[in-house]
Amino acid sequence: MYEDLKAKIIDYGKKLDRYGLIALSGGNISCRLGNDLFLVTPSGMVYEELVPSDICLVNKDGQVVEGQRKPSVDTEALLYIYNHLSEVNAVIHTHQPYATALGLISNRIDCDLTTLANTAKGHVNVAPYASAASIDMGISAVDHLDGKLAVVLKNHGVLTVGKDLKEAFYAAVYLEEASKTIAVARSLNTDIAKLSEEQIQKAVEVFTHYGQK
Repeated sequence: MYEDLKAKIIDYGKKLDRYGLIALSGGNISCRLGNDLFLVTPSGMVYEELVPSDICLVNKDGQVVEGQRKPSVDTEALLYIYNHLSEVNAVIHTHQPYATALGLISNRIDCDLTTLANTAKGHVNVAPYASAASIDMGISAVDHLDGKLAVVLKNHGVLTVGKDLKEAFYAAVYLEEASKTIAVARSLNTDIAKLSEEQIQKAVEVFTHYGQK
């Protein structure tokens, strides 16, 4: 079942690799199907080698109801996010280096670029360290998303959410692009030009009209 959506998940996994947000089998992708069912990428498999039958269909308790693979070790944390954020239908977890690096030295990535406002909806918080492969990662993410579409997991990586896979993917890609730009700016001058809260909210609103409808 859900062959087209499974194929789309694999395609997004390959794109995460293409944009330098993961390496090998790092991170995971999942989405909500309704009826308390979710699709989750398998544990420890390289995205380029996946086929639709490798994607796991799990229920709200994390039990595999279709597929022969073991789902991501973060499945419990992912389900916590879905159970506590009803508006979230897709979650992408990466180990993207620039955003993760900024998370090692700060507790927030300030929204100093319009693209970050467009796709993450503002400042991106850094959640305190929580062990991977445990529900604690999901709890920490929910506590620190603060209505945004991205959160950095300190000493670990990034987690983005969205109403669909595309929204979560855009948040991940543009967070990394913004993090690269901020890192370069900091290396040149610690006095970084700031966006006002009004300008940030305007950039958030503008992006709701972006693209083809």
